[in-house]
Amino acid sequence: MRIDAPVQPQILPTDDTAASFKRFTYVAAVACGLSVANLYYNQPLLADMGRTFGVSVRGVGFVPTLSQLGYALGLLTLVPLGDVLQRRRLVVTLLAAVAVALAAAASAQSLPWLAVASLAVGTATVVPQVLLPLAAQLAPPERKGKAVGVVMMGLLLGILLSRTASGFVGERFGWRAVYWAASGAMALLAVALGPLLPAHEVHEDLGYGQLLWSVLQQVRRQPVLRQAMVNGALLFAGFSAFWATLVFRMEAAPFHYGARAAGMFGLVGAAGALVAPAAGRVADRVPPRSVITGATALLLVSFVIFWVRGSTLLGLAAGVFLLDVAVQAAQVTNLTRIYRLSDNAHSRINSAFMVTYFLGGAAGSILGAYAWSAAQWTGVCVVGISLSALALVLHLLARTPRPFSPVLRGEGTER
Repeated sequence: MRIDAPVQPQILPTDDTAASFKRFTYVAAVACGLSVANLYYNQPLLADMGRTFGVSVRGVGFVPTLSQLGYALGLLTLVPLGDVLQRRRLVVTLLAAVAVALAAAASAQSLPWLAVASLAVGTATVVPQVLLPLAAQLAPPERKGKAVGVVMMGLLLGILLSRTASGFVGERFGWRAVYWAASGAMALLAVALGPLLPAHEVHEDLGYGQLLWSVLQQVRRQPVLRQAMVNGALLFAGFSAFWATLVFRMEAAPFHYGARAAGMFGLVGAAGALVAPAAGRVADRVPPRSVITGATALLLVSFVIFWVRGSTLLGLAAGVFLLDVAVQAAQVTNLTRIYRLSDNAHSRINSAFMVTYFLGGAAGSILGAYAWSAAQWTGVCVVGISLSALALVLHLLARTPRPFSPVLRGEGTER
């Protein structure tokens, strides 16, 4: 199979480039937030889903795992197409597909049906990972970090506020209503977003097999990419272990709250998302390894707080805020690092990073569910501390290819 990719006109109008780029970044941020939310609606709803299908907490705990595994599959097989196809058409097609998958989940009559639909939802919900590389490609070299930060702010707000919205709607109208509403939102977004996205230059003309093989070649050639992949996977594993089990913590003593209360913690975490643009600006000026060191250490601190003060709402709120600040700062900085490695392979580099990132998230959800079953909240905290500590040690031991320089260009450099 060969993909023909005609070269398109320049993305942004030359008379107002800065204003056009700013508008695009905020449109991309909104689209990313609305679409990525599809992956996380299920987390506050797991207990209700379990009651619907008559299964235990452990029995339904694989639903978010399948969503994240599906997302990893889409990252591997669909996102690289952004380097050889017009991303505008790709985005609209993916939004239409995820609308159908969400409708299938809403109408699920059995747990296996819901499982297959969740996998499909995850696979098609890769729109943010098509838009993120486009934002980085459009940005001037000195503003890549800021651009990635703005789009990532929308992405993380979508992740966190999805739990709040899902918990609120699910408690009032049932978990199926959440999926029906999400399906309608994706259909509307597909119609609205097409005219708003710019055309862009396509530099590669590769067959599909060559394209996927090129993803592996990027991993092999780029040590900075490999370091970012490991760090991102471990941090997101800890993040997912917490959020996948928070609803169970809120239903247990001493709280005895429901899905709505668990979802409300998304509002606390959303405050952490506001650091994204600032983190991007820092990543444009400060050695990225220093930022990632601090963020990884902060994640470790958040799980210590969960362990020591996790029996109080104030302790949970403080930990959630630090958790989301840490993950957001590390994510923006890691993305800024890897997008500087190549001007023509943003989607493939992004695909490699995000596949491991969400595989880490899937593993974290599994570990969190089993830790809760084995040792309740203490088990979850031990998992989070272990993952954070491992990420910090591996990051500190990793060798930096070259010194950081904001203006340095070239593959494999730490910039």
